[in-house]
Amino acid sequence: MSSPAAKSPGYRKYVLRWDERPAAGTSEYEAIQSRILQVFREWSTPEGFTIHQFVIRVGDWGGYMVFETDNLADIHFLSTALAGFTFQLEPVIDVMDAVAVELQAMEWRATVA
Repeated sequence: MSSPAAKSPGYRKYVLRWDERPAAGTSEYEAIQSRILQVFREWSTPEGFTIHQFVIRVGDWGGYMVFETDNLADIHFLSTALAGFTFQLEPVIDVMDAVAVELQAMEWRATVA
């Protein structure tokens, strides 16, 4: 079976979720927040890094970024620089691209005896 995904455009879109690391007490928690903001003020979007959405969960120190890049080292740099957070990275594709691939897979599956 040839994979239709091999014929698809190169996917490089991700959703990055971050959550603040647990702190021992209030003063440590506040110090971590201050340090994260200090570091973040100096961060700039790397070349070749396209941010589509960058949102924070209301009432929480965490959020999501939907972005595209072909350089995983830029993601690793960001997650290392902002060590006060934990990160989860998920590769994603646009829904219409996903549906096209799913329809091709279902068509192929129907031919299997």
